Amino acid sequence: MAADRLPDFKPMNTSRLLLAAFAALLVGCQSADTTAPAPAPKAASKAKPAPAQYVFYVGTSGAKAQGVLRCVLDGKTGKISVPTVAAEAKSASYVALSPDAKFLYATAEAAEGAVAAYAVEGDKLRLLNTEASKGKGPTHLAVDAARKNLVVVNYGSGSTTALPIKADGSLAAASSSLQHVGTGPNAGRQSGPHAHGVYFHPRNGRAYVADLGTDDIFIYKFDAEKGLLAANKPKSGRVTAGEGPRHLAFHPNGKFAYVNTEMGLNVVAFSVERNGGLKQLQSLPTLPTGAETKGASTAEIFVRPDGKTLYVSNRGHDSLAVYSIAQVGKLTLLQHVLGTPATPRGFGLSADGRWLVCAGQKSGTLNAYKIGRDGKLTDTKQAVEASAAAAVVFVP
Repeated sequence: MAADRLPDFKPMNTSRLLLAAFAALLVGCQSADTTAPAPAPKAASKAKPAPAQYVFYVGTSGAKAQGVLRCVLDGKTGKISVPTVAAEAKSASYVALSPDAKFLYATAEAAEGAVAAYAVEGDKLRLLNTEASKGKGPTHLAVDAARKNLVVVNYGSGSTTALPIKADGSLAAASSSLQHVGTGPNAGRQSGPHAHGVYFHPRNGRAYVADLGTDDIFIYKFDAEKGLLAANKPKSGRVTAGEGPRHLAFHPNGKFAYVNTEMGLNVVAFSVERNGGLKQLQSLPTLPTGAETKGASTAEIFVRPDGKTLYVSNRGHDSLAVYSIAQVGKLTLLQHVLGTPATPRGFGLSADGRWLVCAGQKSGTLNAYKIGRDGKLTDTKQAVEASAAAAVVFVP
């Protein structure tokens, strides 16, 4: 019998076997553990250390006013240096710095209004020039982000004026001036327009003007290259008749605006619409429940740079109201700080949101408040005399 024949043998490809086995191993590992490993946590970002000191300027107004004052605040204790007169001036009730802090501009609340331009030179201000505000009683001003224009509002005549800024920081004659029209139900305060505050929107290129006399927040399209103001559509946002809008603060994201009403003693929250219009979201009182309203009025308003907290000062009641800001723009009362300097006409926030300095016009003092991480204020008990203090502006 012939021997059985074995089938033909074909040698296997060793490389293919190894690859197949490796692939099977990978599949097995993946099926055994489908949870991807969590990425390594990032190191927590540390807050920047507080500066050793902060410089700020103070506008003054009244019989004892000396001009524009300069102060230094200690970054650890909140102690404020004795103010020095950076520039002598009459009725420099409100001051504004250029974005690069090389120039300062001040109002002059005279019968025939004017604004003054200064160069910042060390601890002094050198007068560059003055220009007419094209209205009576200028009370507030703002510099555009490009440092090309200054816009000032005239309370007495109820008008808004733009003045070009020259390369050397001085002011050119007015390039545009618009007269407000309207009245309100409060015969003693609203017989005509009274423009009280002007603010550039952080993104949409418009200027917003709170007019106490007409209950409007007028909205202007602004051509920065030509220095021209033009009415927006809609032309304004409004508060409840008779409440008298005084000042305004934008949220850093540009989506919300907050207005304090001088006679209404309210803070009104608005959303900023795509066409620049203002849609009211909410209105809250600035005084504690049951507080005496006679003789009280709101004065200043600011949003903390991180956009999480809002502050309003109350004259007469002499207090500061603190609100948290929700992502949808609405406010919740956090705190009332009582016993602030008498007649807190103005206050300012440091650029890092760590400090608030309040100016008491009647008390003639500047008082320092530490701002906590939650936005609440702590009175440092640090105060210094500053006659007729009206406005506070920190150097960025």
